[in-house]
Amino acid sequence: MTMASMRTALLLTAMTSTSAIAQQRDVDRHLLQAARAEQPAVIASLEDMVRIESGSDDVEGVTKIAAYASERLRALGASVQRVPATNGQAPGLVQGTFRGSGKLRIVLQAHLDTVYRRGILSTEPWRREGNKLFGPGIADDKGGVAVILGSLKILKDVDWKNYKTLTVLLNPDEEIGSPGSGTIIARVGSESDVVLSYEPSPAKAVAGHEGVLLSAAGTARMTLVVNGRAAHAGAAQDEGRNALIELASELVKTHDVARTVPNTQLNWTEANSGTARNQIPGRAQASADVRFNAPDATDKLLAAVEARVNEQRLGPDTQSEVSLEIMRPMFVAGEKGLALAKMAQSIYAELGQGDLQQETTREMPNENATARNLLLIPNTTGGTDAGFAGSSGKPAVLESMGLAGWGYHAKNEYVEVDSIVPRLYLTRRLLQQLGTTWPPKP
Repeated sequence: MTMASMRTALLLTAMTSTSAIAQQRDVDRHLLQAARAEQPAVIASLEDMVRIESGSDDVEGVTKIAAYASERLRALGASVQRVPATNGQAPGLVQGTFRGSGKLRIVLQAHLDTVYRRGILSTEPWRREGNKLFGPGIADDKGGVAVILGSLKILKDVDWKNYKTLTVLLNPDEEIGSPGSGTIIARVGSESDVVLSYEPSPAKAVAGHEGVLLSAAGTARMTLVVNGRAAHAGAAQDEGRNALIELASELVKTHDVARTVPNTQLNWTEANSGTARNQIPGRAQASADVRFNAPDATDKLLAAVEARVNEQRLGPDTQSEVSLEIMRPMFVAGEKGLALAKMAQSIYAELGQGDLQQETTREMPNENATARNLLLIPNTTGGTDAGFAGSSGKPAVLESMGLAGWGYHAKNEYVEVDSIVPRLYLTRRLLQQLGTTWPPKP
């Protein structure tokens, strides 16, 4: 998720959603106590995982954290299997399955990889400063994994089994578009009734309140290839047709084209050309990150880029090809997801009531006499695997069940300590309520 787009969505949300809080109900005191008792273990899990560097292309690191998650799930009583990635890349997905006595098929999903390169801990170490825990990937998405593990421990302690299956699905390649796990996530989602996805919630320091997400952009890759003619750069430069120069011209012409196509975003991010310093390059290529928030938007964007590319070509006798590949589908919560979100909002309203003041500690400095608000964030241009999970249209899907944090993909990424107990409480209470009231009656 991008932070700038999240800020825009939050401004809209603050005006439209903070008043949509359900009437307060009594808090489940036994669950609150259990959540508070589990908080130190969640912090310990966060430290364990942050200390495992697991960038998407770090096979050793991602394999190590997958083994860690597998061991934790087995200790909680899950039947664990490693699902091979569809692109053959190691280490595949971790899938833990619990079998109960109820009817619902529930999925809790998160990802194990981060955007950070090996060695990041030397400059971005694990640390705590007041209400913030810092570390690479701690919010996106190791905080989500930690909430899942902590919630499962609370469920295990009370032997709650009001579900048919409870599946934990953790993938190793979300940060690069889930190329080896997207179809698996879609299949598992299509076989379920409810999917809770544990990407982070925006930090209260940024948004004022924690939240859940109702929609997210689809992602795609646009590729622009220019074919020219190679020639000796010294002796025969005029015989060449410089593909690099033409590519540079076309990138400048198209860099702002998405502004003319609603519901799209385009950023050229990679480029390469040539193989030798003394040769006029005969081929050059660039690729762009594309975001879209409407089903037909990518076709319109592709047509607009092609039109710009072919306007007043700079180099004679060069040809250009533009293509677009969908990587991750849009996530749209829809009516079923919105019903989940409102259920979550009602649960959050149980927390922070006046009769809880005597139970607050320095670990939850923001607790007060009023109910905790839960924002319903309308959209973000960030991508999420919730798009794969809900692509069949069958399950109810809710995103951003993870810890509140900020600085995703950046320096000083952090989570807020005082979001741990509410998020544990939310997961446990939401599952309990789903077991008895889902699907809601029309």
